[in-house]
Amino acid sequence: MLTLGIDSGSTTTKAVLFDGTSIVRKEMVKTSANPKESMYFLYKTLMSKEVVYVVTTGYGRDLLEEANKTVTEITCHARGASFLEPNIGAIIDIGGQDSKVIVLDRDQNVVDFLMNDKCAAGTGRFVEVMSRNLGKEIKELNEFVKGRNPIAISSMCTVFAESEIVSLLAKGENAGDIALGIIHSICKRTAVFAQKLPLEGHIFFSGGLSRIPIFYEVLGEYLNEPIKTSIDAQYAGAIGAAIIGWQKAMRIKKNR
Repeated sequence: MLTLGIDSGSTTTKAVLFDGTSIVRKEMVKTSANPKESMYFLYKTLMSKEVVYVVTTGYGRDLLEEANKTVTEITCHARGASFLEPNIGAIIDIGGQDSKVIVLDRDQNVVDFLMNDKCAAGTGRFVEVMSRNLGKEIKELNEFVKGRNPIAISSMCTVFAESEIVSLLAKGENAGDIALGIIHSICKRTAVFAQKLPLEGHIFFSGGLSRIPIFYEVLGEYLNEPIKTSIDAQYAGAIGAAIIGWQKAMRIKKNR
């Protein structure tokens, strides 16, 4: 028996198969101009007779008609992050177009959260645009900024930041120093945003930027707290959806 969780994000769509104790399979695709298409691609790729329950979450969670249940991304991220790293007190997630902070109690239940989906500054999309201006891929940033000194970036608006980067490059500033400055600006902004909530206990970092160590290292400096993450942190929403699906399926089985 398996359950399927699908997280429809603004940049990527993730899917996870869960067997009650572990992740059996995981897949990720870029969210196309048609999010429904991305969801159905993963659904058809992972669906089988063994899958007894399907849960969707994220921006496009209502697009898969075959889903047994839709669940908010806050709930799914909390459940998935807690599975990947037990005994955490908070989650910071930086997605493609939003960022969120989730506070948990001792039983890993959501007690409060903040979400910033009004401004692209500090999101994965912002990093992608800035990296493109510097001629680098996001996955190259960790090596690119090693040994560099951050240059302060005064603007966090995507349009103005682009202009500022072009100006700094024209002045002959080192691109690695500029990139590290951007990372510091994002992490500082994220830390200020996160500290609007009472953060207690270990903090888990999820989202696409969790793949880049320099981000959670610098974020930990601004929060004065070591940040925990996982190789599967980007799948937290899909994992949580699959786990919730498993719990629902077990209740149904028990009541028969």
